[in-house]
Amino acid sequence: MANIKSSKERIKTNEKARERNASYRSQVRTASKKVRVAVEKKDIEHVDELLKAAFRIIDKSYNAGVYKSNTVARQKSSLQRLVNSLEAPTTPAE
Repeated sequence: MANIKSSKERIKTNEKARERNASYRSQVRTASKKVRVAVEKKDIEHVDELLKAAFRIIDKSYNAGVYKSNTVARQKSSLQRLVNSLEAPTTPAE
């Protein structure tokens, strides 16, 4: 344990930030998983609202400083591609 007062304060601050970041990461993973499960079940009715909710949570985590911009872009792009593959009509091979 640190002896300097400012070091003790930083330890407390870092712990709070770690817990907050873990919470945001967990929310993002849960929202992403819900979208992926809905796509697997081909639940077109609920996919759009789940995707919007996931985007909202991902954006909130970016604003909180948990993720960097490229990470957020990659996650959102991945989910959007997944949903688009569900909605895209498959053409028969000619």
